Amino acid sequence: MRCASIVSGCHEVGGLFPLKAASLQELEMENEKLRDNLAALRKTVAQEEPSGKELLRQLEASQEELNRRRDECIQLHSVLANQTKGLKSVASNNYSTHVDIINEDGELVLAFEAQKKINSDGTFMEQFVRVLPCSRQLEDELQAEKVRWKSEREDLQQEIERLKEDNDRQQKILSVNLTKSPQSQQEAFMQHEITRLTSENLDLQEKFDTLSELCRKHRKQMKQLAKKLKDAGVMEVEGAVDAVPSPAGQDQRHNLPMVKKKEREYQGMFEYRKEDEQIIVRHLIHDLKPRVAVTLLPGLPSYILFMCIRHTDFINDDEKVRSLLTATINAVKKVIKRRHEDLETTILWLSNTLRLLHNLKQYSGDKTFQAENTPKQNEQCLKNFDLSEYRQVLSDIAVWIYQGVIRALEERVQPMVVPAILEHEAIPGLPGQKPMGMRGRSTSVVREIESPVDIQKALDVLLHELKGFHRLLSFHGVDPELIVQVFRQIFYFICASSLNNLLLRKDLCHWSKGMQIRYNLSHLEQWVRDHRMQNVYICVMILETRCSMFDMWSIQQIIKILNLYTPADDFEERVPVAFIRKIQTTLHERTESQEQVAHHLV
Repeated sequence: MRCASIVSGCHEVGGLFPLKAASLQELEMENEKLRDNLAALRKTVAQEEPSGKELLRQLEASQEELNRRRDECIQLHSVLANQTKGLKSVASNNYSTHVDIINEDGELVLAFEAQKKINSDGTFMEQFVRVLPCSRQLEDELQAEKVRWKSEREDLQQEIERLKEDNDRQQKILSVNLTKSPQSQQEAFMQHEITRLTSENLDLQEKFDTLSELCRKHRKQMKQLAKKLKDAGVMEVEGAVDAVPSPAGQDQRHNLPMVKKKEREYQGMFEYRKEDEQIIVRHLIHDLKPRVAVTLLPGLPSYILFMCIRHTDFINDDEKVRSLLTATINAVKKVIKRRHEDLETTILWLSNTLRLLHNLKQYSGDKTFQAENTPKQNEQCLKNFDLSEYRQVLSDIAVWIYQGVIRALEERVQPMVVPAILEHEAIPGLPGQKPMGMRGRSTSVVREIESPVDIQKALDVLLHELKGFHRLLSFHGVDPELIVQVFRQIFYFICASSLNNLLLRKDLCHWSKGMQIRYNLSHLEQWVRDHRMQNVYICVMILETRCSMFDMWSIQQIIKILNLYTPADDFEERVPVAFIRKIQTTLHERTESQEQVAHHLV
């Protein structure tokens, strides 16, 4: 196409002969052939390198743009040649053989200037540029329609082929049915119905499977939500998910025959490989969260570890049991050291450590710990190992964790002791102003320190904390005796803190304040069933009846509280100094007599 345009343009200009035009056409053909070879070589080189394909694609796009520009230049040359030929024909028609007189009056110059002005305005180029995209768009649309028509034609041909095959099949069936007997026709009809019903059943089964899968997902979501509610403290949802019937399970149970399980006797052991030891320790100790442990059986990690120990005893592998116990002890220490500020974690491993220690004692084979065992439990005792040394190590770890728990509880209770016990005033109408002896004088420095807890809410906050401690200890399966001991230690700390602050606060040593303190203590009586706060209770009784004596106080404490006592009003007298000295003498004499009696008894 490009060669033909060039040749025709050359003929129109009149500057080339036919022989030269043929030679030019051959050169163009040879040039096209060389371009094709060059493109083939470029593709071969581009396939060897990954980045060469992108470069080849860009080069081809540039080459196409260059060819398009070359065609436009050829078309412009052709248009220019046509205009030149037209001008020559006009000149020859008007002036015949006298062409020289064309520019006699400057007419040729004027025409040239007019043509130049037209070209400078760009009207022709603008029209050409405006028409060229339209022609390209029409050409692209024509190619797209051609491709679409070809695709539709192929689809229609395939549909015709399919219909022909279906028609042939129907013709064969019709010819066979015409030759069959009525009984054969009935059999064919039944076969057709069976095929149709089978297809419908498969569709229904597919729908049923989809709905069953959806139901299973919903049940899984319900279990997850129930677990979250249980973690949040809503215990009523326990078993709610299990109560929801499963349609798929019910249908399968009705359709399948009943399977009866034979009775099995479990040995209570966990078999594991030596290389799985670290995995067991990691999952049972390092990765176990208190929120997850609350949903499990209390002490489950310790039971699993003990079952692994029983298996090592069963196979008599002392190296394996030594490695397991050492890894367990080190893991517990590491977890407590890393999370010592987390009260739930320390309580969790206090419970599990004691449970593992109790299991090792109960199944050790020692007669001391077998008093309450059943015959079956005695049969399951350790046969080959004596783990008394490891029991002592576990006992020391349990004491260490217990001390950490007590220390954490005391730190959380300490800011609330003085506001809740000594400063909280819950009895309405009882005068709580400063006593007469304190008016006009500054109070103790301790009094001036602002309380970290609101005094009016301090008692409720303290009770709430105590309930939270008890709930944590119960959820993690701590032994009831240990829970009693923990609260005995907490109340002992409350007693000591209250008494120490009371001996330093003269503004609290009067009768009306004693009544307020006694009323506050009445709210804590439910927590002191096993060990009452004797020191605080005695202090309150001394504030109410000054003439009583109490053996649990030292002489210095009694004298100190009598000296600090201040009358509540002008009608009450202070404690006389002579009375205080007499009490001090009497207490010294009583102490000496008790020491002499004890010496004689010895």
